[in-house]
Amino acid sequence: MRELRGIGASPGGAAGPVYRLAPPPALPPLVETVDPEAEKTAVRAAAVAVAADLARRADTALDATAAEVLRAQVMMAQDETLIDAADIAIDGGADAPHAITDVLAGHRAAFEAAGGYLAERVSDLDDLRDRLVAACLGQPMPGVPDPGHPYLLIARDLAPADTAGLEPGLVLGLITAEGGPTSHTAILARTLGIPAVVRCPGILDVTDGALASLDGTNGVVVAGVSAETVTTVNADRLAEIERRARSRGPGRTADGHPVALLANIGSARDLTGEVEGVGLFRTELLYLDRSDPPSHEEQVTAYRDVFAALPGRKIVVRTLDAGADKPLPFLRLAVEPNPALGIRGLRVARQTPSVLTTQLAAISAAAAATDADVWVMAPMVATAAEAAAFTESCREHGLPTAGVMIEVPAAALRASQVLRHADFLSVGTNDLSQYTFAADRMCGDLADLLDPWQPALIALLAVCATAGVEAGKPVGVCGESAADPDFALVLAGLGITSLSMAPRSIPVVRESLAAHTLHECRQIAEAALAAPSPEAARAAAVGASRQLRSGDGVSVR
Repeated sequence: MRELRGIGASPGGAAGPVYRLAPPPALPPLVETVDPEAEKTAVRAAAVAVAADLARRADTALDATAAEVLRAQVMMAQDETLIDAADIAIDGGADAPHAITDVLAGHRAAFEAAGGYLAERVSDLDDLRDRLVAACLGQPMPGVPDPGHPYLLIARDLAPADTAGLEPGLVLGLITAEGGPTSHTAILARTLGIPAVVRCPGILDVTDGALASLDGTNGVVVAGVSAETVTTVNADRLAEIERRARSRGPGRTADGHPVALLANIGSARDLTGEVEGVGLFRTELLYLDRSDPPSHEEQVTAYRDVFAALPGRKIVVRTLDAGADKPLPFLRLAVEPNPALGIRGLRVARQTPSVLTTQLAAISAAAAATDADVWVMAPMVATAAEAAAFTESCREHGLPTAGVMIEVPAAALRASQVLRHADFLSVGTNDLSQYTFAADRMCGDLADLLDPWQPALIALLAVCATAGVEAGKPVGVCGESAADPDFALVLAGLGITSLSMAPRSIPVVRESLAAHTLHECRQIAEAALAAPSPEAARAAAVGASRQLRSGDGVSVR
């Protein structure tokens, strides 16, 4: 047996034979173009075919986030500037496959240089290139393998088109050599409830058909396990799935302390099963893939669909989270040297205030037409003054409950001052990690710095939670860390009042909380806070949890 270590990206265990995603067709040697017009026609035909295929995949995707990325790829494939640039390359002597490769290589370099959201889209460009080249060559793109029985899927990384149609009953687990805990693959795995490990060196050396096991909580992969181990791990997994299916009710600790367990969604189609409410409604899906902003009426309809589905329950709406790092044509923002630190989130209102005011008016109208308890929050708030201006605007639009996201360390450190104006806080641990550790979320080599168990991040969470307790106002967490059943105990112990995650993650977090009292959660949080490293923090929290469940006390040194 051989043990490999990666980063746990989606909790749970799985075992079975591994099969890898086959590589795309190789780019053939460059040949002298005999008929440039024929090559240009081939590029256009490939773009049409690939766009149609990606659109079909988007329409049938199980996850709204995956559908969003696929539709963005459709727009790229249909981009006339790409086609025109390929024509120029062909006039210079390239054939269709090389013209596409050269053009997208230029786009790739620009995306990488931009950083932030655009850097996250580099893998999408690579996938688009491979699909266009395959279409030019008249070859199919290899899809997810189908050996006829359940298996573990391994790959260097997975493109949205590969993951959009994954069947959890067939693909038991995902293991990638690249990526990070906030990558598209990781987020989709959590959405579908598939255990996953990312950034796992050596996984591509494991041969197809070899038996392996993975632990998506601690990131351990073991290659060469026995058939008996496979049977045991999967039996435990099935028992866990059945237990989660029976899990019902609101989130609360063993002694009845409430910790609301809410869903992260992008549209009404993401509302699967019974949920207490929504802790993060990502509204940007409505704005993507269009040259003009959605009208007031369009927005009212989209928001009302979600609000009407959850009468009487809390729905936290995040205003548009886009800007220089997530470019939208109609915003007409200037190119920035560092988009992740530029005009994004609430800062867009500095230059285009009408986008925010139109959205707030639409949210208010939709809320007035339903019985949902609608809360509104702004992303990328850095100061108490920004919080004050946003909450005042919300109230002017008839939205009584207004808060802010805590993604910037400055806002976390001044949480008490922010709460003088905001009705609540919602901590986005993904971006808060990125800005706290100066580590790009898509830089796999720095994935360890984005571990939510980093003591500095836990300390910032403690500052926010304490500020909420002192102000008597709720503080939630809507980052991916909320879905970790062990980390949820730490968050509850710090004083966090709600956790928001993919709906499929809620049952296991509910059970974790129900097994501990609030006092025990506080002891677990103290153990994690006292640790010197993320590994030690996780080990301390898990160890404390086990001790408490066995009836032993916990001492924090």
